[in-house]
Amino acid sequence: MSGPAERLPTGLSTQEAGLRLARDGANELPRQARRTPLRIALEVIREPMLALLIAGGLIYLLLGDLSEAVILMILALFSVVITVVQEARTERVLEALRDLTSPRALVIRDGQRQRIAGREVVAGDLLVLSEGDRVPADGRVIDCQSLQTDESLLTGESVPVRKVAAVTMAEEAAVPGGDDRPYVFSGTMVVRGAGLAEVIATGPRSQIGRIGQSLGELMTEPPRLKREMGRLVRVFAIGGGAISLLVMVLYGLYRGTWLEALLAGIAVGMSMLPEEFPVVVTIFMAMGAWRISRARVLTRRAAAIETLGAATVLCTDKTGTLTENIMRVAELRRPNGEVYRASDEALPDAFHDLARFSILASAREPFDPMEKALHAFRPDGAVHQWQLIRAFGLHPDLLAMSNVWQRADDDELVVAGKGAPEAIAELCGLDATGRARLASDADAMAAEGLRVLGVARAAARPVLPEDQHGFAFEFLGLVGLADTLRAAVPAAVAECRTAGIRVVMITGDYPVTARAIAAQAGIDATEILTGDELAAMDDADLARRIEATTVFARIMPQQKLRIVEALKAKGEVVAMTGDGVNDAPTLKAAHIGIAMGQRGTDVAREASAIVLLDDDFGSIVKAIRLGRRIYDNLHKAVTFILAVHVPIAGLALLPLLFGLPILLGPVHIAFLEMIIDPVCTLVFEAETEEDDIMRRPPRDPERPMFSLAFISRGVIQGGLALGAVVLMLGLALTAGLPVDAVRAVTFVALVAVILSLVLVNRSRAASILEAIRRPNRALVLVFLAVAVVLTLVLSLPFARHLFRFEAPSWPMTALALCAGVLMLTGLEGLKWLTGRWYRWRRAGPSPRAPAST
Repeated sequence: MSGPAERLPTGLSTQEAGLRLARDGANELPRQARRTPLRIALEVIREPMLALLIAGGLIYLLLGDLSEAVILMILALFSVVITVVQEARTERVLEALRDLTSPRALVIRDGQRQRIAGREVVAGDLLVLSEGDRVPADGRVIDCQSLQTDESLLTGESVPVRKVAAVTMAEEAAVPGGDDRPYVFSGTMVVRGAGLAEVIATGPRSQIGRIGQSLGELMTEPPRLKREMGRLVRVFAIGGGAISLLVMVLYGLYRGTWLEALLAGIAVGMSMLPEEFPVVVTIFMAMGAWRISRARVLTRRAAAIETLGAATVLCTDKTGTLTENIMRVAELRRPNGEVYRASDEALPDAFHDLARFSILASAREPFDPMEKALHAFRPDGAVHQWQLIRAFGLHPDLLAMSNVWQRADDDELVVAGKGAPEAIAELCGLDATGRARLASDADAMAAEGLRVLGVARAAARPVLPEDQHGFAFEFLGLVGLADTLRAAVPAAVAECRTAGIRVVMITGDYPVTARAIAAQAGIDATEILTGDELAAMDDADLARRIEATTVFARIMPQQKLRIVEALKAKGEVVAMTGDGVNDAPTLKAAHIGIAMGQRGTDVAREASAIVLLDDDFGSIVKAIRLGRRIYDNLHKAVTFILAVHVPIAGLALLPLLFGLPILLGPVHIAFLEMIIDPVCTLVFEAETEEDDIMRRPPRDPERPMFSLAFISRGVIQGGLALGAVVLMLGLALTAGLPVDAVRAVTFVALVAVILSLVLVNRSRAASILEAIRRPNRALVLVFLAVAVVLTLVLSLPFARHLFRFEAPSWPMTALALCAGVLMLTGLEGLKWLTGRWYRWRRAGPSPRAPAST
């Protein structure tokens, strides 16, 4: 390829550009094969939990229970629709990235400037860049004047970087970030100056294109709860089906009544069919998303809600996440050492000239974030009474810039200069003592994480010098600017520490700035790992260092991904926050990707599982708190489901084992499901959080939710419930009651123990008296509804006929209700014992307690 100087006057020819476009393809990301909504729906239906919902609906439909069938089918349809919508939105990630990489472009072709579509830019094109332009492709700068670009969407750096013209055509690392590099990158913004760049990479070959490709290659991990629930459902479905078939065959063989055998088999199958599991998960995730949305957090993938409660590490970007991504003047220092901090109320008169000339040294209508901050600090129209005569831009040999102004009603010329402190010291001709004092002040401000600018002024004559060295500058002082910390961050970080969540900051900024922001946020910055150090490490070295390191500085996008993958390899459950395109691959790879909603790019939002609508870091803690509450309540609901099916299945099997008449038929099971379903989906979902929810460490991510101990807890509860019901059944048989009266007494006892199971499982450790004090309107409504309906069933003749009941006497009914009291007493005693053990374990050191943040 010929050098840029040979093509500078004319650029590519239209013909050559067309050939290259045909050879290399359009300047956009390649379109991935998108899944159609029908294909997504078919994939969803194959999920075990959803298949069970549909199977349960079909069974109820065959039994003629239309209402129960319709409810299950509606829930199944709801789950399919929600999943299809969410998956379709995820498919738009690359679309959003493609739009960002294809702005309009001004190029030189055939010796003429032409405005073309960004997708038509090809390698070798000459890009004409000006303030406010978005760069359409990666390019090598061949000529520029004070050119600066904002590369924060690729690097996370909040401050624009300077560009210089390429001296040679020698290939060097064309990577974003850092000053005085001769490269511009697709998707970045020109905030100052102008330039000419030769395109070196388009579409998927650009830096932003590589991010897009990595997004397409990454697969989101399925939530552990979903996998575990699927396994549990399959076990129950297979086991229940086998037992149901066995009951029907044995019943028919031993009793010879195949119709009753079929009913018995169906009753046992319905009693063991855990269709509540997928219902509970569907409702909990939907309601959880709604509850979290009230905290200004949008849940894009509902399954991420349960993962929130298990998060052990929170990786956060600095710019726009911990900080506001808005530069502000934080501190002013005069040459005599006098300091003014922006938190002080009024600007002293002695600092007025320093503030005013910092504005006069800036553009009248700035694009640069630091210059915007200077204007916002003193919005008093300092430049509007002046006319700009000439501007001296930045130069690699002198990192300072100056503006020459003339007052509208005066011939006097005033020069305002600003730049790197050492450059301003050179222009002002400071002696050794003055330079040492300036350097000391600048270092002290930099240690606080501030960007430091020196400011100077001079008088000028009508005949201006060739460069800035021709002015007799007077040093006015230093201005410190900062991307300020969000107000809620320190408290949020402290609560994360209390909850056992390790906070890790990953930023593209410099170590000094990262350390200062970390200190302000309350993050331990004792160990800082830079991108260069990370690049020199193998995976084993990184695995050792990552356990103690909480601040990563000067990190490139691909390195962020490597950090998250290393944390995941250590068994951590990783939540990652971010807002830029550079964060998108990491957001997708993390267990929980959390994007900023206001300042975040479309790409980051689409790649994430959760979006903070108000960009408030404190909302992350609220979401984690809610995630833990949802998981706790789901745990309680599933325990209840396991427990409640034991007495129901037991009463369905007893007739076969002991020669008793059928006690429960499909109508009884359907009635019980009308109690169980709202209890699972409404009562437990509405339970308030436990008192220690944010004082306990995250649950061990390797420990399954449905462990042997967990299942044993439900089975023990169910066994005690079955024992209480069987006791009432024995008393009814001993009293010589008719079969229909025995059935009624047993059914009342069964309802009583089911309600007792609800009360017991409201809290894992707190007593029932403590749990009752926690309000739950859904619990009151469900209990009242059950009492009313059960009374009607026992009182109305047609209802008794439907249920094959004979109204028992009131003393016998009261005795049946005592089954619930009996079981409640036994389970509360057991809870007291296990609660003491639980508190004893909590008092000891937790194996999952993370390193201090």
